Amino acid sequence: MHKVIYDTDPGVDDAMALLFLHRHPDIDLLGITTVFGNASVDTTTRNALFLKREWDIPCPVARGASVTFDPTRQERAWPTMVHGENGLGDIEVPATIDLPTDPRPAYQFIIDTVRAHPGEVRLVAVGRMTNLALALKHDPEIAGLVKDVVIMGGNFYVPGNVTPVAEANIHGDPEAADAVLTAPWKVVVVGLDVTSVTTMSRSYLADMARDGGSAVRLLSDLSQSYIDFYGHIVDDGMMVHDSCASVYVVAPELFDTIEGAVRVVCGGIADGQTIVKPDGRHFPPNEWDNLPSQTVCTGIRSQAVIDLIRDAILGQAKR
Repeated sequence: MHKVIYDTDPGVDDAMALLFLHRHPDIDLLGITTVFGNASVDTTTRNALFLKREWDIPCPVARGASVTFDPTRQERAWPTMVHGENGLGDIEVPATIDLPTDPRPAYQFIIDTVRAHPGEVRLVAVGRMTNLALALKHDPEIAGLVKDVVIMGGNFYVPGNVTPVAEANIHGDPEAADAVLTAPWKVVVVGLDVTSVTTMSRSYLADMARDGGSAVRLLSDLSQSYIDFYGHIVDDGMMVHDSCASVYVVAPELFDTIEGAVRVVCGGIADGQTIVKPDGRHFPPNEWDNLPSQTVCTGIRSQAVIDLIRDAILGQAKR
């Protein structure tokens, strides 16, 4: 059983990944930690509580960071054209949800949960890496206690999605991402190299909603404007970025990977660019030397991933 903390900024594709993690039989979802990104942290936390209520998810929700790891960075506008004004595709969501959040800030929830389950917890982070960087800052020893970190973010051999060289989650807090990727724990980077070629069609999602009851109908409803947004690059479908990272937890064999130290550019026109120095390649002394070798996903069996998402959400995934 995989013990998972889900660090997220719901967010449409975040919602699909959450339902996958909640319903997969081999995942024990220990908690949801929220972060700003697709909307303000007030909105993403409200959205997490809404999905927790609607999908009857028993784990706690802890409110996380509202500003970047380097607080002097200027916040950019929320990506409302992608996720809607309310972060969930502008479906009707109550202004407040009558559920409590965990009293601890997200970084402390992560620290306490990791220390309660040493060597077992997998951090699945699909938004900005701010909460993880804060957890490392407040308790560096947790790097040796986490089983691994699986992030959705970055791009290596394909263009970015917010600038020609940067992916949104990394670009939103480059300093946090660099801290996470250079820390002495195992990180798996599931980025645009694999998520941009893994799409779910509107009809495929409609079939899931037909067979999955009210929970999957809600997922389908909140995804419709997201599918519309992707119309310029996907034929009536959507990229399932965050679900790819969630699938890696239970099916790493569906991914091709390379190993190497990873750095994030912080500042300038390449702000947020992720760059890997592949193991075995030799260069003069540089800023990648003596850093942990991380795992970077470079290939994916997309249809198998899409089918596994469907099977888990519909309760048909095999143990």
